[in-house]
Amino acid sequence: MRIAIVTETYPPEVNGVALTVAGLAHGLAGAGHQVQLVRPRQIKNTTKIVATTESGIGESGIDEVLVRGAGLPRYPGLRFGLPAARKLKALWRTQRPDAIYVATEGPLGYSALRAASALGIPASTGFHTRFDDFARHYGLGFLTPLVFGYLRRFHQRGHATLVPTTELAQFLTSSGFSNVQLLRRAVDTQLFSPLRRDETLRAQWGLKPLDLAVLYVGRIAPEKNLAVCVAAFREIQRQQPNARYIWIGDGPARAQLAAENPDFIFTGIQRGETLARFYASCDLFLFPSITETFGNVTLEAMASGVPTVAFDYGAAREHLLDHCGRRVPFADTAAFIATSVQLAAAHDIRRDMRNAARAAVAELNPHAVTASFSNLLANLATRRAA
Repeated sequence: MRIAIVTETYPPEVNGVALTVAGLAHGLAGAGHQVQLVRPRQIKNTTKIVATTESGIGESGIDEVLVRGAGLPRYPGLRFGLPAARKLKALWRTQRPDAIYVATEGPLGYSALRAASALGIPASTGFHTRFDDFARHYGLGFLTPLVFGYLRRFHQRGHATLVPTTELAQFLTSSGFSNVQLLRRAVDTQLFSPLRRDETLRAQWGLKPLDLAVLYVGRIAPEKNLAVCVAAFREIQRQQPNARYIWIGDGPARAQLAAENPDFIFTGIQRGETLARFYASCDLFLFPSITETFGNVTLEAMASGVPTVAFDYGAAREHLLDHCGRRVPFADTAAFIATSVQLAAAHDIRRDMRNAARAAVAELNPHAVTASFSNLLANLATRRAA
């Protein structure tokens, strides 16, 4: 098929949406589909300077079409796409896709849905981010109902809304969304593996073989509920003074967090084999966020054999079983801290969890998810043709 993917975030930007969309695009191209990727131009950000060419064939044979974008307030380095309905209509009249996938709900995504509707092209959307929850973490809680209403109207313009968990599918369906369909997330178990554990790296962090390395991976931002994992680590540290807290990622809250916690080790954004080595070299992953639609990092930690503590929703509810880590009641801060301390002290239990955590995500391979995604798009195209 010829498939167009529209997204307002993409690598080298590092976030769950960007990495998920990249995985889908590369998977489709690798399976022989013609993939057209529409995204905003990227500019100098906190990690590197990326190309700003208008269009061209990118890696893996993906045809990239770049459009205008603007900076995202309070998120340096991230962009959103400006409206481009006229450009997309002209593009898709000459290079008509069989189906369109719109991954983000910004102005560019809305333009894509309008263009698809005008041309009679079947379009699906992805519900990746709870922007309605984000609002209250930035002092805009009064906007939460309005934001959720916009999200519902946005996704109703598509022929299917793809979600990663049955929990989210049930919630959206009960909230008035129609045509909600499940598309599981994948994790690269060849990249993320316990075999990448590196004692030399641990020594650089000041750790001896039996010392505890606690890990955080993700955006360092207010909506990630960071105070909870900081409090949990401080309680762990009371019992294990040699423990170290490793932070991978970047974001608007990093500078203040580093100033308040000078003993934390901040590594910045990591990718590929380096990221996988950092995961596998840690002993406990604390994931305190309550604003995720899924939480890809949970799967990456499990594939790396790292026992995980997370709230009981999203990826944790779907995949984190008791013999792999610990789920705690949603938003129960006291339970999260207590459970983290208990698991940090249970060396033998954590050792047994390493293999169990990896086995629990072994079937979530990218090839299976790509096949499900392409079948879903093919069904949309067939129904539209009929």
